[in-house]
Amino acid sequence: MPHDVIIPLDFPSAKEVFDFLALFPAQEKPYIKTGMELIYAEGFDIVRRAKELGHKVFLDLKLHDIPNTVKRAFASLSRCDVDLINLHAAGGIEMMRAAAEGLTRPDGTRPLLIAVTQLTSTSEERMRRELLINAGMEETVLHYAQNAKAAGLDGVVCSPLEAAKVKAACGNDFLTVTPGIRFSDSESDDQSRIATPANARSMGCDYIVVGRPIIAAADPLAAYRRCVAEFIGK
Repeated sequence: MPHDVIIPLDFPSAKEVFDFLALFPAQEKPYIKTGMELIYAEGFDIVRRAKELGHKVFLDLKLHDIPNTVKRAFASLSRCDVDLINLHAAGGIEMMRAAAEGLTRPDGTRPLLIAVTQLTSTSEERMRRELLINAGMEETVLHYAQNAKAAGLDGVVCSPLEAAKVKAACGNDFLTVTPGIRFSDSESDDQSRIATPANARSMGCDYIVVGRPIIAAADPLAAYRRCVAEFIGK
């Protein structure tokens, strides 16, 4: 199974993005994530430029709408040269299946497609009180993951705490992409369900998304290398 560290480029401008990427030597091209903040500010040219530099790109837009709208949106996004893309599992099996159909190009290829189960900033108490989901966190995440698998998706975004259970329920080839990663000496910030890079590997995570512990570090390159060493062992 693949294992990689993904850095979310949570910057407000293209200049800050490429200033940050310039910190990495030519032989190190980290997997990066572009989300709503950056795409809305700078457009999809960010993706093209990052790919030209040799980076893999996770396009994190978390789509959630009626199936036909999502299918058409993913048909447009299929023209972007990204490696990984997501949507919300809460939209249901029909919506996720429509997304996969729209994302598939005429030659049969498509980026990896994954579904967000529950955000790692969401606690079980908040899920019950604000979202009126009375099933437990683990049960909800596993059910959403099984729906994503039934829809033909490649995996899910979940917290590292649920990764092993997702693998057990959906198979070892079903990808787990996990934010909520912090070094043992880092602050948890706004994340509720977290793990260290080393623990994430042992829990069955395939990709970890590591933002502030790298981006806000005094030496981002050293922090990235530490994360890779702890998660992949290089």
